[in-house]
Amino acid sequence: MRNAALATLLLAAAILAACSPSSLDCTRYDVVCVGLVTGVGQVKDNAFNQAAWEGIQQAQADGDVQVANYIETVSAKDYDENIAVFADAGYDIIVTVGAAEGQATTDVAEKYQHVYFIGVDQYQETGAERLNLAGLVFPEDQAGFLAGALAAQMTATNMVGAVLGTDADSQTWRYGEGFRTGALYINPDLTVTVAYHSDADLEDADTDPDWGATMAYTLIDAGADVIFGGPGATGDAALEAAAARGVYAIGSDLDAYYRLPEAAPRLLSSVVKQISPGIRELIGRVRAAMTGARMFPSGNYAGVCSYAPFHDLAAQVPADVEARLDEIEQGLSDGSLLTDVPPVKP
Repeated sequence: MRNAALATLLLAAAILAACSPSSLDCTRYDVVCVGLVTGVGQVKDNAFNQAAWEGIQQAQADGDVQVANYIETVSAKDYDENIAVFADAGYDIIVTVGAAEGQATTDVAEKYQHVYFIGVDQYQETGAERLNLAGLVFPEDQAGFLAGALAAQMTATNMVGAVLGTDADSQTWRYGEGFRTGALYINPDLTVTVAYHSDADLEDADTDPDWGATMAYTLIDAGADVIFGGPGATGDAALEAAAARGVYAIGSDLDAYYRLPEAAPRLLSSVVKQISPGIRELIGRVRAAMTGARMFPSGNYAGVCSYAPFHDLAAQVPADVEARLDEIEQGLSDGSLLTDVPPVKP
């Protein structure tokens, strides 16, 4: 505990030094400072933390940000303190990552109302929005729809499956039902099985690799030859199980090719949340709000989902499949194609 406290103090001192008048003063109006507080883990995680940081770095390269720093969270109990370090140092924008950091972000945003906050994957409840907080959220139903459409075009058995956490979680449910709808959109005669880990507690459902692998094997034994894996260790294990059995796999949230080397040889693609562009866009909107040019988009800010490259399997994906997937992606983006999946499970 003492070492952790010392590390926090040293980090806080380093941040304050970086913003001192001898370099760049974060309290000056013409110096825009952005701080990232990671979800538990390191900034180079090939996942949400890294994507958020890359968005900040792009804003800095474009000249919208003069100072950028991050704090790597070791324990969830440190969220409030870590966020407050940047707020106390005079930072203009603080980015936090993941739903688990949502409550801490809301609490600190209420205390520091002159600071702008961006919460990645942090849904803002209607009626509880804060004027200085934007949740960068994504249409998981559209991402799942893309995954289902790809799976339906690549199956040889006319059987595809998805392995996800509990459907009590709205994001997970939207992924699963989007997958089902997307697959049946391509071929209404397909057998589509969406397996939810609904017998587990909400906090454990995404972190059960044994269940994920077992369920993937069950679906494959039943004839599924494409497996979509949801977020977390549960879905990752399903992707690795699919690869071990030699069937196609499709990842979620971010490009699993770089995170899961065991799954990579059979990974068709991943449906991804475009976090970096979303962060870059929101930082630009903060700059506009600071000059009075436009209002800060508090509440929920809709990000974009797309699909990752086919990587090692590019030669196995026919050109007409890719063209159809691009057509679907465009339709989902411009609203001409709807998933008909409601935001919350009925």
